[in-house]
Amino acid sequence: MSRLKYRHGIGYDVHEVVKERKLMLGCVYFDDVDFGLEGHSDADVVAHAICDALLGAVAMGDIGDHFPPGQPRWKDAAGSVLLGAVAKMVHEQGYRIGNIDCTVLCDVVRIGERKKQMRNAIAGALDVDVERVNVKATTCEGRGAVGRGEIIACQAIAGVERS
Repeated sequence: MSRLKYRHGIGYDVHEVVKERKLMLGCVYFDDVDFGLEGHSDADVVAHAICDALLGAVAMGDIGDHFPPGQPRWKDAAGSVLLGAVAKMVHEQGYRIGNIDCTVLCDVVRIGERKKQMRNAIAGALDVDVERVNVKATTCEGRGAVGRGEIIACQAIAGVERS
């Protein structure tokens, strides 16, 4: 195992907008919209991007390696459950979560007023102080698949520190 004290990972996830699902972003249910995201689990792009960033930081592959799509065990699994499992993996590798920073790319729902709620939910799932988690949002101003409301995406970076 590497003796690096600090490590960083990057995560990215994208899911298609569909009518048949509930929208979960950053472990928060958006009950004021009539759509969600297509996926085997709850399709929480924020949670999934953070999982990949954390897994990357400790060189443990990606979310698909640990929670394969198509496995019945992970059908409709909550992003908070996946985040908790990944946080445990990070700790088992001898690291603690330093910080998380993510950017949600979305034109079809306003994230702004829910960022604090998302930060709290993510921090709770990871069992870290909320000041270690940041959530930002941006639009694509009507351009591309995000701008047309076809997809929602998220980019995340995670820093970990040797325990």
